[in-house]
Amino acid sequence: MVREIVRDVIFLGQKSETATKENMAIAHDLLDTLKAHAHHCVGMAANMIGEAKRIIAIKSGETYHVMLNPEIVKKSARQYKTSEGCLSLDGERETTRHDWIEVKYRDMDFKKVRQKFSGLAAQIIQHEIDHLNGILI
Repeated sequence: MVREIVRDVIFLGQKSETATKENMAIAHDLLDTLKAHAHHCVGMAANMIGEAKRIIAIKSGETYHVMLNPEIVKKSARQYKTSEGCLSLDGERETTRHDWIEVKYRDMDFKKVRQKFSGLAAQIIQHEIDHLNGILI
């Protein structure tokens, strides 16, 4: 189900709670909502649809990834400055991102996954994990 986008910075500024198997409906709604906004959005965190759970969805090329409880376990020493926008906030803000990251998470079958991402996918994941930690970029 496509959900309304939350723009309340107080809610978005709160840390999200660990996701469980019982939160799969939220994961599906998050993916549906991202797909509905795919023409101008490449990633979303569950708090953007009103759910303070550690779930993100990203679009990398034509592929969608949903991650429950994503955690960056390795990251490049090299960083770069960039400017990012957000569906929940107006305008763009400067930030610093790592070139590549390695993430452990649970997939839509709640299976453990460990995967390396680089380029735009890594940048999107870092942005969405910031959301889960109550950091607004």
